Amino acid sequence: MDIKKFGVVGAGQMGNGIAQVAAMSGVDVIMNDIKSEFVERGLATITKNLSRSVDKGKMTAEEKDAVLKRIRTSTDLKDMAEADFVVEAATENETLKFQIFRDLDKVCPENIILSTNTSSIPIGRIAAQTKRPDKIIGMHFMNPVPVMKLVEVIRGIATSDETFKTTWELSIKFGKTPASSEDYPGFIANRVLMPMINEAIFCLYQGVGTKEDIDTVMKLGMNHPMGPLALADLIGLDTCLAIMETIYDGFKDSKYRPCPLLRKYVEAGWFGKKTGRGFYEYK
Repeated sequence: MDIKKFGVVGAGQMGNGIAQVAAMSGVDVIMNDIKSEFVERGLATITKNLSRSVDKGKMTAEEKDAVLKRIRTSTDLKDMAEADFVVEAATENETLKFQIFRDLDKVCPENIILSTNTSSIPIGRIAAQTKRPDKIIGMHFMNPVPVMKLVEVIRGIATSDETFKTTWELSIKFGKTPASSEDYPGFIANRVLMPMINEAIFCLYQGVGTKEDIDTVMKLGMNHPMGPLALADLIGLDTCLAIMETIYDGFKDSKYRPCPLLRKYVEAGWFGKKTGRGFYEYK
C-alpha cells in the first residue's frame, strides 16, 4: 500500500513528534486535535525542533520549509477520511481511545489501516470497537519521537499480515527501526521499563536512597542515559501510573502494583516535566 497522506490524531508530545517524522520522510500529514490551540502548539513544537536542526547544520532552511508545508492542521476528525493511514496518539485513556476509534471507523474508508500509539492498552480491545479488526494495529513510537529510533509494532489477535507488513514498512520509511510484539499488556517496552521505574519509586518511597542517588546508580552503574525517576518525569507520572494500572489489571500480579508514592504525586497534579513538578522541579 502506497501511503501518501498520513493522519495523526493528537498534536501533543507524541503526536507532533510523529507528524514531524512523517513529514520529514516526504509524506503529507494531517495533524488533528480537538482545539486549534492544541494543534498550533504542536506545530510550534515541530517548527522549533526543525529550526534547531537548521542551526546545527543538519538540514537547510529550505528543507525545513518543505517539511512544514507538508503538515496541515485540523480540528475536525472527519478530515481523517482523506488519509491513507491513521495513527491515534491521544492521551493514554482507554475510554477516550475507544471513542476515537469508533469515530474513525465511521469516518475513514473501510480499507484504511487505523493504528494506535498506545503504551499499554491491548490492541484487541481497541480493535473490538471497530468493524475492521484486521486493520487495527499498534504503532508505538518512543519519546522523544524525532530522536528515538524504535517503533514497537503490535499486532492484535485479528490483525492481518497485510496490515502488519504495511505498518512495518511505513516505520522503516519514517527512518525508524521496527520491533514486533504480541498483544499483551505493556507489550515489550513498557512491560520491561515500567516495573523498573516503579521499583525505583519504591526505593524512594522506602528511603533506600534519595532521588539523586537512585538516578546516579542507574546512570553510572547500569549505563542508562538518564535515571528512572528523571525518565518518569519526562514520560509523565500520570502516563506511568496509567500504564502500570493497565499492566496490573491485565495480569493481576502484585509485582506490577503501582507504588503508592506514584499515585500520591499524580493525585497532587505533579505529573513531571510537563507540569513543572514531579520527582524533580522544573523552572
